[in-house]
Amino acid sequence: MKTTTQLLGAVSALALVVMSSAPALAEGTSAGSTITNNVSVTYDVGGVTQNAETASDSFTVDRRVNVNVNFVGTAATSVSPGQNNAVLAFDVTNLSNDTVDLNLSAALNLGTAANISNIRIYRDTDGDRVLSAAELAAGPITYLDEVGEDVTLEVIVLADIGLNAVNADDFDVTLTADAHAAGGVGALGAELIATTGANTNGVDTVLFDGAGATDAANQGDFSDTGTYTVAGALVTVAKSSRVVEDPVNGITDPKAIPGATVEYCITVANATGGATATGVNVADDLPFDVTFVANSIFVNGDATCANGLPGGTFSTGTGPAGADQVLGALSDVAAGQTRSLYFQVEIN
Repeated sequence: MKTTTQLLGAVSALALVVMSSAPALAEGTSAGSTITNNVSVTYDVGGVTQNAETASDSFTVDRRVNVNVNFVGTAATSVSPGQNNAVLAFDVTNLSNDTVDLNLSAALNLGTAANISNIRIYRDTDGDRVLSAAELAAGPITYLDEVGEDVTLEVIVLADIGLNAVNADDFDVTLTADAHAAGGVGALGAELIATTGANTNGVDTVLFDGAGATDAANQGDFSDTGTYTVAGALVTVAKSSRVVEDPVNGITDPKAIPGATVEYCITVANATGGATATGVNVADDLPFDVTFVANSIFVNGDATCANGLPGGTFSTGTGPAGADQVLGALSDVAAGQTRSLYFQVEIN
């Protein structure tokens, strides 16, 4: 091997050692660090080497502020009308080269404000994207304290969905993190703003953040949006009646005269595209001028009030103003399905 080749090999090996031992600084040198550069110049006078002349220069690394917020849930988080503590999960990352406090805010960006309320933020200390009893008991937060360089913290946004929200309603909730100076443990520091004018000898601030969901670039904040989508049941209820027989005509063209038997039909329909309706309970208040026909209640019938099964209960005097009631539970009503409860009374 030639000498030059040997030297190149040695240099390459040395370079590999140096590169492999250098620390990984994802966000660069920390703000406030001092970088010093020394120079030495040697020279001869009359063939005699003189004392070397040296010089040095130092400068302070400035603060580069960069924040990221990332919604980590599903594209649309399914919720039900009336659901409390619906969860949206986010990651908040300090990409600055300095420790900062991150002021947090969450706000509705799209959707009917009357149908969503109580939006607040919690720390997800175990990172499982689910709010535990301990995390809930710790209470909501308004900022993240003393977040180090390259540190990601998990947070959860909670909201209560109103009962009047309907199937396919969307609620876009935006979480924003705004960089503040580290104010010490338990204290939110001042909002960081860009240093104007020429570079100073101290720690200047440069806002390096990009544009998020609702914020502009180079403002020291960043935002992302999560979406609640309502999966509600599209339930409609209908009630009808038919005369089954009367004392004069029997079952041939019967009329609604005293002593006639009338069948009430109650249908519960859930339209296509809705969520399954569960815990379906029917309470029918009987008029005072009819008398319930014993053992006539059928549940889980079809849309024509046929093919039901005996069930339900007759309850004396439990309705409004002491009215009698017919009570019955139906099985779950899936989207596109209709179930019915039907029973008979006699006209007084």
